[in-house]
Amino acid sequence: MALYSAAAAVLDGLERGQGGLKSLVYNSGFPHVRQLYALVSETLRYAPVLEKLLDGAALLQAEKKLPPQLAKVLVYDLLFGKGLKCGGRWKALARRHRARLEAELARLKVRHKVSRNEDLLAPEQASPAASQVPRYVRVNTLKTCVDDVIDFFKRQGYSYLGKAASLEELRALSGKKFLLDPHLPELLVFPPQTDLHDNLLYTSGHIILQDKASCLPAFLLGPAAGSHVIDACAAPGNKTSHLAAILRNKGQIFAFDVDPKRVATMNTLLARAGVTGCQLAQQDFLSVDPRDPKYSRVTHILLDPSCSGSGMVTRGPGEEVAPSAERLQALAGFQRRVLGHALSFPALRRLVYSTCSVHREENEDVVQAVLQEQGSSFRLVTAFPSWPCRGLAAFPGGESCLRATPAETLTHGFFVAVLERCEEGADAPSSLPVEAEGKPQPRQETEPGAAPKKRKRKKQRVK
Repeated sequence: MALYSAAAAVLDGLERGQGGLKSLVYNSGFPHVRQLYALVSETLRYAPVLEKLLDGAALLQAEKKLPPQLAKVLVYDLLFGKGLKCGGRWKALARRHRARLEAELARLKVRHKVSRNEDLLAPEQASPAASQVPRYVRVNTLKTCVDDVIDFFKRQGYSYLGKAASLEELRALSGKKFLLDPHLPELLVFPPQTDLHDNLLYTSGHIILQDKASCLPAFLLGPAAGSHVIDACAAPGNKTSHLAAILRNKGQIFAFDVDPKRVATMNTLLARAGVTGCQLAQQDFLSVDPRDPKYSRVTHILLDPSCSGSGMVTRGPGEEVAPSAERLQALAGFQRRVLGHALSFPALRRLVYSTCSVHREENEDVVQAVLQEQGSSFRLVTAFPSWPCRGLAAFPGGESCLRATPAETLTHGFFVAVLERCEEGADAPSSLPVEAEGKPQPRQETEPGAAPKKRKRKKQRVK
């Protein structure tokens, strides 16, 4: 039963926009990842057919306690896969409805005038966005350094082409070639679809497979070593591990997520990445008391709340479904509440709000509404001035935010806004320090928002 539960959890994560197919599968904690990946992929491929079967057989109406994603997985394996392999009550439930499901499948074939199950599938179309987004690899500086990782891949037969000067160089990558990203100093770039999940560096936590856009929030938050930081909606934990690397495991991270399975997954990921100084809590961030003395030194907050996931480029099979206006409204309402709550922490100096959504309702509109509620307490920072894709001009200063898209930045669709507390007598809104432009400059350890200095000391050289 563990296989089907894990597959249902991955499907649920995809629907919630919590990550791509491979990342969710490999971070699931399930021991047989290839088996899990194959089951989820095939369930996604048959998803339109499965939904028709579930509706026609009224399975979810008859079994109200059966979760929809689990129903899809069970029915796929029952009718199209190798047969149900696990015991338990869900297996017995599915078999109890087998005759009705098989009859509905036969009716579906008659309606479509086909004889084979495969003929019910629509012709597969490759996603142009998925085919052009490179494989980004963040070097985990808690365990190693960029130079050692580059040397390791060169010994594995990869050709290192140096630091990219433009996105066109990233777009032209092919074969076993890789580059250093032109914007982020600890990000390597490989051709699209490069699979490194079985690579020693990944399984040992020396590298993190993380889209470039997903690296921006922690990078732009830029807390100095020793800072106290909150990661408000932390699972699956890639951004949390990035924060820990920026902090060099010095200081304190408070990471929250309400779902126990996601918290367990995050705990595994953070341990593999060598993260220390992180208090992980299964708790709704909205229930956290900003006046609790334990958070009295929190100066930085990373807020990446639940969203529509409309910017995610699906690396595996499956179709994107546009969220309804009602769902966008509900999401935006939650996002406004949680952003307002985050800004109520008394010592907060800098906050990054991000989503993997392309919708203005979840992005610029949320930021505008909360800034209006805050009055003159907080201001927008012009995040990453050289970034080519800016926020929508939905309100004065909206262009200070940044966006990311497959076409313009070769990443997933993403949105980031950087907010700072206004001090009395403050000048006009500040901008990100120059080292975020890829031009490292000396800085004081306490400078807010600056990128970490490159360390010369090497750690745990990988043989």
